[in-house]
Amino acid sequence: MLPTHIDTWQMTTPGHLERTQVPMPELASGDAVVKIAGCGVCHTDLSYFYMGVPTIQEPPLSLGHEISGVVVGGAPAMIGKEVVVPAVIPCGECELCLSGRGNRCLSQRMPGYSMGIYGGFSSHIVVPAKYLCVVEGRGDIPLEHLSVVADAVTTPYQAALRARLQPGDRVIVIGAAGGVGSFMTQVAKGMGCAAVVGIDINAAKLQMMKSYGADFTINPRGVTPKDIKGLLNDYCKEQGLPSAHGWKIFEVTGTKAGQELALALLSFTGTLVVVGYGTEKTTYMLSRLMAFDAEIIGTWGCPPEKYPNVLKMCLDGRIALAPFVEERPMSEITHVFEQAHHGELSKRVILTPDF
Repeated sequence: MLPTHIDTWQMTTPGHLERTQVPMPELASGDAVVKIAGCGVCHTDLSYFYMGVPTIQEPPLSLGHEISGVVVGGAPAMIGKEVVVPAVIPCGECELCLSGRGNRCLSQRMPGYSMGIYGGFSSHIVVPAKYLCVVEGRGDIPLEHLSVVADAVTTPYQAALRARLQPGDRVIVIGAAGGVGSFMTQVAKGMGCAAVVGIDINAAKLQMMKSYGADFTINPRGVTPKDIKGLLNDYCKEQGLPSAHGWKIFEVTGTKAGQELALALLSFTGTLVVVGYGTEKTTYMLSRLMAFDAEIIGTWGCPPEKYPNVLKMCLDGRIALAPFVEERPMSEITHVFEQAHHGELSKRVILTPDF
């Protein structure tokens, strides 16, 4: 029997969280009720909470969009199935959806952001069953860990698709040791790239990435873009790789410094994919883009139909989750938010309901 209410942590106003209960929504045809196993804490949640980035649904609302769990109600064929809830839920009917760009559907709903859908810092969530990604054969991987597939892993995968990433490509990941960047690095290597260069200012985590997809690493602290180009040239000479053209660069930090470095490294026939979100403006001479015959591409979320491909990479070992995540009880949400806001977390935290 379904509960009559949902236990949840709500952002009452930016900067304030409150534990409360909301009525279980009335189920529409095709809806599923998911009992939440875990919900990852994303930088986007912090942007809403601390930076005043507006949400479509005004507070109070429950944040959280990296969700895994078990279907306990609604669509009969789904009952009992373990699932990952997509962070971006398209309408499935508009021109963008029908053209394969449903990840940027203008009528999309996002848990913890949009009207009529609660977020994952809760006991349950109600979502359209047809978009759920069913988990099978996860072995000893905790279901809670798979919550980060919903954004931290699928977003890099979609970025790789936007870059038309192919086996043998050469890749630079700026922010390679971060919460999303560490998965961007693994996705690139898992898709067969010949060289994955990781750039990050966190020396310890950058060293760790050498065991998880980074073939060569650079700490940009205290060096110029020209110095970094020199290090790239030296590495390519050692490996017998071309260095002056064709790099595919993924900017994951969303910082002004990261974006400026990415633009400085963009060269002949190169591709820059902007993955990270930031609020500062960056300038660039567009004529360089013309002269380089290069591309700058934006990317947003990942369409639900691509989730099984990403899940397979996690289950077959091409993408490791355990070294990059840690579980905390959801009652610690305020403390976790503070730690994340001040850069005190070494792993992506997954909050597990303990109502």
